[in-house]
Amino acid sequence: MNEKVNSGSRNVAIVGPYLSGKTTLLESLLFVTGAISRKGSVKDGNTVGDNAQEARDRRMSVEVTAASTEYNGTRFTFIDCPGSVEFAQETYNALIGVDAAIVVCEPINDRVLTLAPLFKFLDDWEIPHLVFVNKMDRANIHVLETLHALKAVSSRPLVAHQYPIMRGEQLIGFIDLVTEQAYHYHPGAPADPVPFPEELKEEEHIARAEMLEALANFDDHLLEELLEDIEPPQEEILKDLKMELGADLVVPVFFGVAEQDYGVRPLLEALVREAPEPETTTERRLRDIKTGDTTVAQVLKTYYTPQGGKLSLVRVWQGKLTDGIVLNGIRTGGIYRMMGQQLQQINQAAAGEIVALSRMEGIKTGETLSANQQSSIELPKAKQLEPVYALAITPEKRNDEVKLSGALSKVLEEDPSLAWEQHGDTHEVILWGQGEIHLQVALDRLRRKYNLPMTTHLPQVPYKETIRKPASSVHGRYKHQSGGHGQFGDVYLDIKPLARGEGFNFSETIVGGVVPKQYIPGVEMGVREFLAHGPLGFPVVDVAVTLTNGSYHSVDSSEQAFKQAARLAMQTGMPQCQPTLLEPIIRVQVTTPSEFTSKVMQLVTGRRGQILGYEAIHDWQGWDSITAYLPQAEMQNFIVELRSQTLGVGSFHWEFDHLQEVPDKLAERILTANSGNSGNGNSK
Repeated sequence: MNEKVNSGSRNVAIVGPYLSGKTTLLESLLFVTGAISRKGSVKDGNTVGDNAQEARDRRMSVEVTAASTEYNGTRFTFIDCPGSVEFAQETYNALIGVDAAIVVCEPINDRVLTLAPLFKFLDDWEIPHLVFVNKMDRANIHVLETLHALKAVSSRPLVAHQYPIMRGEQLIGFIDLVTEQAYHYHPGAPADPVPFPEELKEEEHIARAEMLEALANFDDHLLEELLEDIEPPQEEILKDLKMELGADLVVPVFFGVAEQDYGVRPLLEALVREAPEPETTTERRLRDIKTGDTTVAQVLKTYYTPQGGKLSLVRVWQGKLTDGIVLNGIRTGGIYRMMGQQLQQINQAAAGEIVALSRMEGIKTGETLSANQQSSIELPKAKQLEPVYALAITPEKRNDEVKLSGALSKVLEEDPSLAWEQHGDTHEVILWGQGEIHLQVALDRLRRKYNLPMTTHLPQVPYKETIRKPASSVHGRYKHQSGGHGQFGDVYLDIKPLARGEGFNFSETIVGGVVPKQYIPGVEMGVREFLAHGPLGFPVVDVAVTLTNGSYHSVDSSEQAFKQAARLAMQTGMPQCQPTLLEPIIRVQVTTPSEFTSKVMQLVTGRRGQILGYEAIHDWQGWDSITAYLPQAEMQNFIVELRSQTLGVGSFHWEFDHLQEVPDKLAERILTANSGNSGNGNSK
């Protein structure tokens, strides 16, 4: 079933930092191609992108938006991706299904570093991409400075495809560096050719020479022409641009003002002319995977819509989708092209297209779909980002607790970078995500879509306690008489501390049957029950308890009585053992640009952290990895401060490492705060 890929189509992601103007660029692309008759604005909340209420409330993208249009005989599906680092998972999941990406940025050198993680992802996945420097009407630096700054954060060479013509701070046109033809922009119309501006001749010559030299690094014939001062034909330059962009070897750079449609038509023409066709992307993505001749697709995004229920946005890699096709054993409910929230039903979709499928129950984002039920095809998917920020959540209405897990499951299907757990020690429901805004968006969805308003608070820190010294022959006697058989249990326990991390150990050295064997499990049960809530109010760890002696009554003794006797002995003995508070210590591995390494190390030590070491990241020039121990109590807002210190690009991986004694003064504050609670302690 090797259906021909639709070569007359391109799937293009629009990516870039928050506030770079991605949604405005999508609006302009749709307007210029005639897909919409009137442009909306982010400010007015009426754009095709950012159509979710959560996005409009915040005037920022919080999920990917797909929109289809046509230009010069080519069908485009544009995927508008969130720019905030808190929604990066959405972007990464969508990027693996596109043919090319437009990286949108502003001409502000201080913010160029925010592009580094995005460039790295694109290059790691070999996704062809070009740069659109937006908001050139606000540029206050020279274009060559902007190019220099961009080159510093990209592992692929950036090549200017155009040279902007400025009048003061206003963008009025551009010079095409391939043809060396100059153009002037006009509102609402294509740019007009104009005579070459002589005052830009030297600067344009430098930019063009750099472009040709970058292309010649991958084309020996072009290199020979340059060495011999032969002017290469335009066709050869365009052929090299197409080949090297398609192989993710170079990154062409364009300039414009999306709000005024300036630079949008040249960008579209370059995508038609130079962006790789879908079959090129398919060959790259499937090159080491045996797929046979079955239909193969992959889910890039999951939506739960108020009208249509579940929708799965998929890239068709091989074969074709037809109405009612069965994929992974599930019959599809319908095939749709998307224009934001608007759906256009179609009967089939060819290989190379991105479309939405309805009613794919049980199918998750990233999953590979196949028409062959015996198939075990699994395409690579974007790495799952680890959660770095948490809130404890509780339904405002107690009766809603039964609905919570089902609603959370659907919210997590839409956004796989969320996670939730019911903590075993604190018994809180904890929602994990990528930051405060990320979790607030998830809470908004719970309220709007599932009528589940939540109250939130910072999660409690799962403190533990242990003991510093032993206590011997601690006596516990339980005697109770209430008519009929009484209750009698009598035990002597030795309590001693264990090394950190050894947990709990129970043993007995009973001689002569002073405590019958059938009652000994009751003793252990009583000890364990007491240790769940020790003298300081927290679970006790790293303790050994030995039953050494005792006595029983032939009629009144029972397992329950010995359980109570053990609890009484522990209640007496544990305060004698110098109980002390323990806190969880997390091992963190922080990733940061090298220029911020010292600041990040100060941030860690300022939060009672211990630096274990740092080193350069071998496959990411200019970035460091810092390893440290950090108390979990200091982690709650760590990601917020880390991002503020690193222009938003710092991140970390974390895992529990060990328990450690809390400093005495801090322990006093924690215990005082906890004294009014019957459960575990709060976070601060």
